Amino acid sequence: MISNDHFRALFDPRGIVVAGASTHPGKFGFVALHNILSCGYKGEVFATNRERAEVLGRLTVADLTEIPHGKADLVFVCTPATSNPEVLRQAASVGIKAAFIASAGYGESGKAGLELQLELVELANKLDMVIVGPNGQGLVSTPSSLCAQIVAPYPPSGSIGIASQSGNFVSSFMNLSRQSGVGISRAISVGNAAQVGILDMLEYFADDPKTSVGLVYAEGISDGREFADRLENVCRQIPVVILKGGASGLGARAAASHTGSLATDDRVFAGLCRQVGATRASSVAEAFDIAAAFATLPAPRGPRLAVVTTVGGWGVLAADAVSNTSLELVDLPADLRNTLDGLLPPRWSRNNPIDLAGGETKDTVPTVLNAVVGHEDIDATLVLGMGIQSNQGRLEREGPFYPDHGLERIVAFHDRQDSRYAEVALAASVAADKPVLIASELAIGDPNNAAVAAVRSTGHYCFASAERAIVAMNRLYERTLWLDSFGPPSGER
Repeated sequence: MISNDHFRALFDPRGIVVAGASTHPGKFGFVALHNILSCGYKGEVFATNRERAEVLGRLTVADLTEIPHGKADLVFVCTPATSNPEVLRQAASVGIKAAFIASAGYGESGKAGLELQLELVELANKLDMVIVGPNGQGLVSTPSSLCAQIVAPYPPSGSIGIASQSGNFVSSFMNLSRQSGVGISRAISVGNAAQVGILDMLEYFADDPKTSVGLVYAEGISDGREFADRLENVCRQIPVVILKGGASGLGARAAASHTGSLATDDRVFAGLCRQVGATRASSVAEAFDIAAAFATLPAPRGPRLAVVTTVGGWGVLAADAVSNTSLELVDLPADLRNTLDGLLPPRWSRNNPIDLAGGETKDTVPTVLNAVVGHEDIDATLVLGMGIQSNQGRLEREGPFYPDHGLERIVAFHDRQDSRYAEVALAASVAADKPVLIASELAIGDPNNAAVAAVRSTGHYCFASAERAIVAMNRLYERTLWLDSFGPPSGER
């Protein structure tokens, strides 16, 4: 029976063994060992090599029986499929409780490979081991500084837990984590999911104090009723964002050849997600947007949204995006309108979206943000236009006249102001315990922009557009409604 002790051995091992370490830098056994040694893992690291070759300056042993008993909890398997039963037996003999199997040639390769896969699971069950894979990319556990995988990247530390039936999507999500600064707790590709799959990982994440949201890529499910029941139990504890492949006929055939998964009817799957409280995403970017929102923002108490913008056009598109959601572009309360009248030029919009009409100064922006975010009739705020000043500053810094003509001083001022605006907005969010979303194309166009960098430095997420921010906000509100349908909360994190 797989227990949390098995998953602790997998994600927080005392020591790890790379079975099949190689001196060739293009081989899995080299890359896996390199990544484990290069990302700060503090536990003991062992490696096997039939010739006892030195790999990355480390001595290796011929097989796992030479490793002291109880020194390692996890084996990362890079040996051929035919060798792996003996690798598991040796691992169990020295006290190892978990194995990640990167080797291919199992269920994804046909009937003979499927038989090997079933035999491997039967053996693991007898040995009281958890095996993940086969045909998997690896795992990451930032609380243990562990990067046990056969590809990059290694993400910053955070609270998003990733479980995927495709290793490449683990990489995609972690690349977005690195770009945005919103970090990951655990990440794992389950490969063929021979013994344990994405639901097992989600159930572990739900009990894991380091993880606050689950992010999943799935291609198919085998038992719809069991999947729904288990997923709902997880969703009552933490938000779960799901990106599903195989939605079309062509995608379903690709999924079958990729991991051997049988894709489900997409309409049925969409209905299942709505029923059990999982959040369905339509793309990699949208999935990460939503997961980042869950990980970094408080839950909205209602649908009433205010949009604060430095440019009217952005506000128009934001209003269009709101019209396709369950959110409400709230009419400005009279007392808030009167407050803003005293802060902004007469030409300001006097409506929601709140177009500052060029009235943003070092003093008015913080006052406006605090007034809007803190108002009792507003549940969430979207801020557009941050980074404009420091974007001009970047051009001046890169131009031929810098640092003369007063440019050094004004560029520094622009950077300070944009950083301050972002910090004030996020401080207002914390003070009011309400979501404040910041959106700018500079999140992609210039991640080093002062406003974007300030958002990132606080552990928050800068959305790439108003439309993407509103989609994420709507998903947060839909989860609020779903949880409210059960009455008072009981143990949600």
